[in-house]
Amino acid sequence: MPTSLAPLALLLAAAFWGFGNLSQKLVLADIGPFSAVSLRCAIAAAVMIPLILFEKKPVADQGYWKSILMVSGAFTAAITIQQYAYLGASVTNASFLVNTCVVLTPLIAWLALGQIAGRSEIAATVIAIGGIFLMSGASSGAPTMQYSDVACLVAALFYAIWMVALGRHAAAHGCPVRSACIQFVMAALFSSPFAIGEMPAPASIGAAAPHLFILGVFTTGAAFGLQTWAQRHTSASRAAVIVSAESIFGALGAFVVLQERPGLSTLAGAGLIFCAILLVCVAGPIGSLLRVRASRVAG
Repeated sequence: MPTSLAPLALLLAAAFWGFGNLSQKLVLADIGPFSAVSLRCAIAAAVMIPLILFEKKPVADQGYWKSILMVSGAFTAAITIQQYAYLGASVTNASFLVNTCVVLTPLIAWLALGQIAGRSEIAATVIAIGGIFLMSGASSGAPTMQYSDVACLVAALFYAIWMVALGRHAAAHGCPVRSACIQFVMAALFSSPFAIGEMPAPASIGAAAPHLFILGVFTTGAAFGLQTWAQRHTSASRAAVIVSAESIFGALGAFVVLQERPGLSTLAGAGLIFCAILLVCVAGPIGSLLRVRASRVAG
């Protein structure tokens, strides 16, 4: 897949996450959060395992397993805490609060790796933060944060750590399908003992099956798989800005399914996030490709 398609892959992943937020909330009506994480990650791993056969094996060095375990640990913490947060958080709040990883990712990349974001990335991050601020309703005087909102912010922190660790791992070792599958297996294994404690009945799992299918195949398998591939070809900071479009898709899903009507603040926030994504794409591989083609035509 061409490198120039990385931003589009991240945007598609954001769509899967945004629309999947509805299932992430609704699935908790039938099963507990640990059961949801365990089952959705098991489904995602099952989807990815056959694809490993078509991928070259990674270089077997000592750094590989240390790196992938660090990536998987951050992923497991992020997805588990986020799912737990949905016990109390609304779909809207959870979608936007988790997207605070847009500002955390460049900070962690700078502290951990010494990576300094470019001017376009810094500008896009500021614009995206403003958009998330407007879409969250904070500008109109949001109520005091509940435990679920705090959990969303903690999940955002782990997602930011995951993006930075994933970017470093993908650049060094490649093999995105294998890496994604290992993340899913680790998250499923970690959640399984707690899921047993929740003791979901077979009938409850059956009722949750449609949402688990969406979460396992699209929101987990396809979305995180796409991001794992895309971060071989783009920085963590740039990726964080693009996937912040999740909040737009989440609001769109709530509009269609739950009949929620966004206000002017939400629409303005969506517009800012869209502008941030355009800025990142124009300044990144897609912009470079367009400029090269334009120069060829002019020549």
